Amino acid sequence: MERQIVIRHETLELAAAIHYPKGAASQDGQASRVPLTIICHGFAGNRIGVDRLFVKTARALAEAGHLTIRFDYAGCGESTGEYGYLGLDSMIAQTRAVIDYALSCGNVDATRVTLIGHSLGGAIALLTAVKDKRVKRLALWSAVAYPFNDIVKIIGRENYDQATMQGVADYLGYSFGAGFFESLARHQPFVEARKFGGDVLLAHGTSDDVIPVDYCHLYQKIFWQYSEGHCDQEIIFQADHTYSSGPHQRLLIEKTKSWLNRLEQRQEDWQHWTI
Repeated sequence: MERQIVIRHETLELAAAIHYPKGAASQDGQASRVPLTIICHGFAGNRIGVDRLFVKTARALAEAGHLTIRFDYAGCGESTGEYGYLGLDSMIAQTRAVIDYALSCGNVDATRVTLIGHSLGGAIALLTAVKDKRVKRLALWSAVAYPFNDIVKIIGRENYDQATMQGVADYLGYSFGAGFFESLARHQPFVEARKFGGDVLLAHGTSDDVIPVDYCHLYQKIFWQYSEGHCDQEIIFQADHTYSSGPHQRLLIEKTKSWLNRLEQRQEDWQHWTI
């Protein structure tokens, strides 16, 4: 079952979709607690995703037993607010507000919280997880590593110069203020990654011409060196930045679902061993 909802954060209304898990087992007449997965979209994106990537992912994970939420950052999709004026710090806070809402839902296991982040959403997911210890797992798809450099490269130097000199620039119909770029420059995900101790899945396509696949290998080295959890990597041959072909999209979703299933099985085995 799916339901469209609104999550309130300060003065903002964040449009979201919640996907309820199927087949949750019951014990002593009460539903067992289920894992939570939240999907964070990328730069100037929305909760649907290119070729409905996030819709398909959420449905697949709900089928596998996860309560899954996908949402629009403020100023994107159907959410209120001005995307190009809020910045990265606001998006981190918005993500934490979605976690708050999700954990208030019944039968959600607060020890099994996963953030899936694509592109800039990957950087946001990582930075959120560093601040919010409730996040135990990260799936980073084609994740941004240098927010300022990567986003300026996407929108073009001339748009950035216009924003800094004139106070605002237009890109794809979004208005970006100088403060948006200042917020990007304040964060360094590669440095912050050292502070996350949970499990990580890194996925990237070899034909990504937006965010270099080399970032995936660099992230892996950091997580292997500093993380207390496990770090797995999936390099998808010839996949582009948005996994826009059917086979690449299906492979990405299946690899992510299988990774989460392995973590669930490992946790279940550990609980049985400790009883």
